[in-house]
Amino acid sequence: MVKASPRFSATLVLTAILAGCAQIGAPVPPSLELPKPVNDLRAARKGEKVLLTWTAPTRITDGETIRHLGSTRVCRSLQVPIKQCATVVKEIPPTAGKGAVSYLDQVPASLLRPEADALAGYEVEVLNSGGRSAGLSNQITVPLFPTLSPPQKLTGQVTPQGVLLQWEWPANVPQASSLEFHLRIYRRDENGKTESRVADVGLRDEAKLLDQGMEWEHAYSYRATFVSVSSENSELEVEGDDSLDVKVFVHDVFPPVAPSGLQAVFSSVGQPNFIDLTWSPNTEAELAGYNVYRREEGGPAVKINSELAKIPTYRDRDIQPGKKYFYSVAAVDLRGNESAYSDEASESVPTSP
Repeated sequence: MVKASPRFSATLVLTAILAGCAQIGAPVPPSLELPKPVNDLRAARKGEKVLLTWTAPTRITDGETIRHLGSTRVCRSLQVPIKQCATVVKEIPPTAGKGAVSYLDQVPASLLRPEADALAGYEVEVLNSGGRSAGLSNQITVPLFPTLSPPQKLTGQVTPQGVLLQWEWPANVPQASSLEFHLRIYRRDENGKTESRVADVGLRDEAKLLDQGMEWEHAYSYRATFVSVSSENSELEVEGDDSLDVKVFVHDVFPPVAPSGLQAVFSSVGQPNFIDLTWSPNTEAELAGYNVYRREEGGPAVKINSELAKIPTYRDRDIQPGKKYFYSVAAVDLRGNESAYSDEASESVPTSP
């Protein structure tokens, strides 16, 4: 048996002590588990309601997953910027894992004012289960302008020129030098479900609008809303509530205008007999062509062209000597609507020698 020397034993003990000391670090304080503040709060006001949307946090400030989430406070203030959540308009139960969160706030009528600097600020504050937070979200402001009630008796009528929209202006409009009121009209395509703004109409204009931006043979829904706009800053505006939808199917049953200026001229110089027809061209954008009609004395008019005439001329070769022919033409659009007949033009074919 080999016996270790005292010096070797002391070295082993010192090494063990140093190794143990290397595992001891500074004490780490326990995590407060504070949810990360929301940074994507958005707001949209419509009428006297404000829709707030944001994404619920999933992690705490040190990057770990939230384990003890508390409620979320929705804060509103007339003092902008907001420094603390002084007025809680709603306390929402824990929302972890819910992704998108929304809340619809009813703006009290007592807060509404026409001044351009009349703003309401919104923030949300997410708490842990102990009621503590890491701070408020980003701040969002909305104007506190009063809005008008939806327009009454909105109607839509299909005309040859487009959809004629009509409504009634309100009898009483608040007088505020700092505000202007417009009527905004939207059109939604029922096929593609896309919506576009048709126009803004001022209160001094007529209570009607012709929409020529639609397409024939499409179904549309129209809605209208009054817009309150700051006369000092046109970017500050609030839409009121919407009117009832007006549904319109834009069916084209409107024929083109009857052609005019029809002339008929007989000719036989150096070739078989024929009668040339000419007339003034129609100017409709959706014109497809023309039909040509002919009749004899006392007889009915019969269409003599097999295909639409694309230009305002036609040569009739199917004629007989000694007869008189009466001609008329009609315009046809791309949807097959045919105009009334033009005024007649007549021409006689000489008797052969």
